[in-house]
Amino acid sequence: MRTVPSLRRRLRASLVGVPVVLALTLAGCAPLSGETEPEPGAAPTTSAPSSEDGAGSASDDAQGRADQDAQEQAEQEAAEKKAAEKKAAEEQAEQDAAEERAAEKAKKAAEKKAAEKKAAEKAAKEQAEQEAAEKKAAEERDKMLEYGDSGERVVALQERLQELGYFIQDADGSFGPATQQAVWALQKAAGQYRDGVVGPKTQAALDDGVRPKAHTSSGKAIEIDLDRQLLMTVEGGKVTRIINASSGNGETYEAKGRSYHATTPRGSYAVYMERNGMHESTLELGSMYRPKYFSGGYAVHGSGSIPPYPASHGCVRVSNAAMNWLWDSWGTPKGTPVVLY
Repeated sequence: MRTVPSLRRRLRASLVGVPVVLALTLAGCAPLSGETEPEPGAAPTTSAPSSEDGAGSASDDAQGRADQDAQEQAEQEAAEKKAAEKKAAEEQAEQDAAEERAAEKAKKAAEKKAAEKKAAEKAAKEQAEQEAAEKKAAEERDKMLEYGDSGERVVALQERLQELGYFIQDADGSFGPATQQAVWALQKAAGQYRDGVVGPKTQAALDDGVRPKAHTSSGKAIEIDLDRQLLMTVEGGKVTRIINASSGNGETYEAKGRSYHATTPRGSYAVYMERNGMHESTLELGSMYRPKYFSGGYAVHGSGSIPPYPASHGCVRVSNAAMNWLWDSWGTPKGTPVVLY
């Protein structure tokens, strides 16, 4: 900052030479250059300070104070301006941060709303798909036939089973045990799940006329497919009847103090013995209805329980109605070939 000399310092400097002049005068020295010696007797005169000098000094001092005040004022204004700019910058930063927070909040709210909308749309879509699936399932169930149903559609089913050779005696329009046995046999022949329900796949097998093929080529024979659990009557290489059957379950069992394995032998045999009526197992394993023995204690016989899977101690079970048909209608005398594979 520029410093202006004060009036007092200038006055002090201008008066430094005064004592020297006075001393020289009192000592009788010559007057200063430009001055005349006073006449004897004349009163000494002194020169008064010039009013211009005083006015100039006061003016300089005032100017100095004004300059200093102006400098201070400028510095104050600069400081105030800097403070104002800093405050404005801080306020702007706060405003920008607030706007950024507001924008982020709005963005999150929009994302949340979009996510909720997407979730709602997904839920609605899933609900619609579920309803469509349930409707389709209901329609398919309406088309299905199962145990306990009755009516013209059951009659049509029974007649088609008879046409294909599956053992069922009467097309009476009632889906009872006999119809269930025939449907099981059809599902076994088609390699399907054996649930006894005529759904789309089983209906397709009916429509396609699925039938097992014979292994023998001449004469009459009983063929037993142990893998598919089917008994078939064959004449001249042609299957005439397909009957649901159940053979040995492969488990170990105890009888009269001995252990046996519940298997049914494979191979070619012939009926060698028969019992026309209810016959009790010699191993005390239960009753056999009109059995036809083909090897040792193994026989084809009627039973009240013929599930669609292996369940016997080794004999081949068929329904009592099917056993009656084998005895009385088809005829299975001694010597009839029995082929198991």
